[in-house]
Amino acid sequence: MDNLLQRTPMLDYHAAPIQTLIAQRGWKELNDFHKIQKIYNFVRDEILFGYNTDDSIPASHVLKDGYGQCNTKGTLFMALLRAVGIPCRVHGFTIDKRLQKGAMTGIVYWNAPRNIFHSWVEVLYDGKWYELEGFILDAQYLTKLQKLHSDCTGAFCGYGVAVADFQHPSINWNGNNTYIQSEGINQDFGIYSSPDELLKEHRQEMSAIKAFLYRNLGRHLMNRNVKSIRANEI
Repeated sequence: MDNLLQRTPMLDYHAAPIQTLIAQRGWKELNDFHKIQKIYNFVRDEILFGYNTDDSIPASHVLKDGYGQCNTKGTLFMALLRAVGIPCRVHGFTIDKRLQKGAMTGIVYWNAPRNIFHSWVEVLYDGKWYELEGFILDAQYLTKLQKLHSDCTGAFCGYGVAVADFQHPSINWNGNNTYIQSEGINQDFGIYSSPDELLKEHRQEMSAIKAFLYRNLGRHLMNRNVKSIRANEI
């Protein structure tokens, strides 16, 4: 169990900004249920959905950016949980790139790898492991997306979403599993004690040229699309 509470280069919860945040929010004083719930809601809604430079950035970098996607928001979530004594691990996958269509558009989408590297966080609470994925999209972005596609009352895939019930996805944690992209999973890499360990064996398959273009152009276009949806006046 000790390795599920350890800090790592990516889970750098000793970093001053992370420790300051935890102290300001008073998370260490809460019971385990509310530790998980408050941190989950913070990562979901106060760290906005967006695309960082790389999956391997540490938690303190994600906090500084103020945005992230499944892998990077998961890194921050894990670091915050471990900092307050909640054991957690990461489960790696790939998802079909159709899940990203809409956030990715045009040449960015068509040049993206077919299989997108993905992960969710698993948290140990009251002797049971919970699969938590629903923190990826901030509520403001998801709500605007639901209004833009209000005619969809069943399954939906796109814009960072892959769920069976688009209007009522399981994204709130009250002692349950949460999902927002799970319907797009097409390969399972298994469970790892940390994102560092996961990335030693699996990472996004992409040529050096495509990786450069993603960091310097593609992700900026994707972030612009996401911001446009979030700011849309409906």
